[in-house]
Amino acid sequence: MAATGTPPGTGTGSGPGSRTILVMSVAVGLCVAGNYYAQPLLDTIARDLHLSSASAALVVTAAQVGYVLGLVLLLPLGDLLERRRLVCGLTLATACSLAVSASAPNAALLLAGTALTGLLAVTAQILVPFAADLAAPHRRGRTVGTVMSGLVLGMLLARTASGALAAVGGWRTVYWVAAAAMLILTAVLHRVLPRYRAQAGLPYGRLLRSTAALLIQEPVLRVRSAIGMLAFACFSVLWTSLAFLLSGPGYGWSDGEIGLLGLAGAAGAIAAQAAGRLADRGRTTLTTAVGALLLLGSWWPVALGAHHLTALIIGIVVLDLAHQGVHITNQSLIYSLRPEARGRITSAYMTCYFVGGAAGSALAGLLHARAGWQGVCTLGATLAALLCLVWAADVVRARRAAAASVPLTACSSVGDR
Repeated sequence: MAATGTPPGTGTGSGPGSRTILVMSVAVGLCVAGNYYAQPLLDTIARDLHLSSASAALVVTAAQVGYVLGLVLLLPLGDLLERRRLVCGLTLATACSLAVSASAPNAALLLAGTALTGLLAVTAQILVPFAADLAAPHRRGRTVGTVMSGLVLGMLLARTASGALAAVGGWRTVYWVAAAAMLILTAVLHRVLPRYRAQAGLPYGRLLRSTAALLIQEPVLRVRSAIGMLAFACFSVLWTSLAFLLSGPGYGWSDGEIGLLGLAGAAGAIAAQAAGRLADRGRTTLTTAVGALLLLGSWWPVALGAHHLTALIIGIVVLDLAHQGVHITNQSLIYSLRPEARGRITSAYMTCYFVGGAAGSALAGLLHARAGWQGVCTLGATLAALLCLVWAADVVRARRAAAASVPLTACSSVGDR
């Protein structure tokens, strides 16, 4: 792979410079935030558009389904097209899709605008492997962790900003402001990002087929995709249901107050940085084990949070730390598989990841309507337990492979890590 032209803002021989990393971090945060603006507003949107809680939750599901389609159809283009031009084109289109949501007169158009925003939000996942490609090998985990910190903050602070803006001007104001922000971001990215074209050597059709083939060919990718899918399902179960709990009779919070709780989840950015550094040191087994167990344990204080705010905040912080630690570890491992195919590897992994998220949000809406908060927590704990089982089974396979002198890189994502 070779960049075309001189990358502005990059360090000499050591990857992207601090300015480029900062811009990429902000960019991935703003790009992915479009999928999460609605979460603290679901109760308000439901009342404004006369929807049930289960139907309102479909706004989140629509964004995640759109994101999955973007991961399948758009993300592989990062291995085919010049990336700065691709990224800027997608962010400009995102501004338009956010304007559609802002002006939606009914639920159908809001769902369409949200799904389109989700489709285009895949720009964030083009930028992450872009940063990995620009980084020096010995700093790749740290660079990815830094850029992913922006993504984590975008996911979580989107709720805080959304709640605050909605409190001032209504839920539509959130989408108008976001559309303006994406226009500004497009101009900044065009100025700061280096020109870069990967050398996939495949036409678009074969590129899509090869993305699916990677899941068959790479055991590490399969295992880490399953772990990522279950981790994000847990994350989505919590955040999709939270607005209904906090706006209900137990708490009675406003949109702005609900949005502020996103600040508690911002601790996930700390995990992104720490997991990236540990991955550079080869400690991926440790970060996965700790993350999986914390993810399972977090549902106990979250369940108590139905009546105790302190327990709820503790549960949110622990769950977000665990989710991001697992996610960054997954990405550090899969990016080391095939440098020439990072866009397609990201596509395969993130497709599984957001399938889990879409399923989690849809199931959370249904269970909250039928079984309340305790039903939601039971679902989340079940998904976390499944994640622990998948990881434990992979550890067992890795140890058996090591005992049989089979190369670990062909068998598992763990073992000597």
